[in-house]
Amino acid sequence: MINGNPGCKPSTLTLGITGGIASGKSVVCDLLAEKGITVYSADELARKAVGPGTDAYNGIVARFGPDVLCADNSLDRPKLRRMIVSDMAVKDVLEGLIHPEVIRLMTACFEEALKKGETVVGVEVPLLFETGLSHFFDYVAVVTVCHDIRIKRLMERDSVSRRQAEALAAIQMPEDEKIRKSDFVIENKGSRDDLKIAVDRFYHMLMTCFENRDEKA
Repeated sequence: MINGNPGCKPSTLTLGITGGIASGKSVVCDLLAEKGITVYSADELARKAVGPGTDAYNGIVARFGPDVLCADNSLDRPKLRRMIVSDMAVKDVLEGLIHPEVIRLMTACFEEALKKGETVVGVEVPLLFETGLSHFFDYVAVVTVCHDIRIKRLMERDSVSRRQAEALAAIQMPEDEKIRKSDFVIENKGSRDDLKIAVDRFYHMLMTCFENRDEKA
């Protein structure tokens, strides 16, 4: 866990926020930010990690060729997602190139936030369990949503067919397994008002954990 790393304040809780694709993780993170919790996005860190000229970027282009680039020479992320669906070996290659750099950037973000004495520092990590990152955090919260809502969101967000949306959802760890591995479950019923209530409930539980942090240590 991060609190075991040099320079980290033992009074700071580290929180991993995860969930299946299109579950509403980003909305949960926005609501937590409104409560004063610093939340980073692993996806944003991944975009930074694969910016033109980085080691990860060069490795991806060398492996898959210029066809994975947009007109501005940035990576065509939707195309890479489609490649992952059709060939799982692509997923392994991309993770091997990107994840080490994401971990480095994430650690740097933690160090900066922890120096400020943050009470809680969170990171939204969609593939937290799949990539073996749970040990970085004191607690993990999973955001859940019913299957039909997830598929509808994917189809609208990524402009994909239902078959493609189902395939994207299927390559991730089953939701019930993520629930078993998590400390908290935030249920997203589809309404922002309902989600806000769920986040409020979670926030109070998290603050209780902070107050009793010595017991977990």
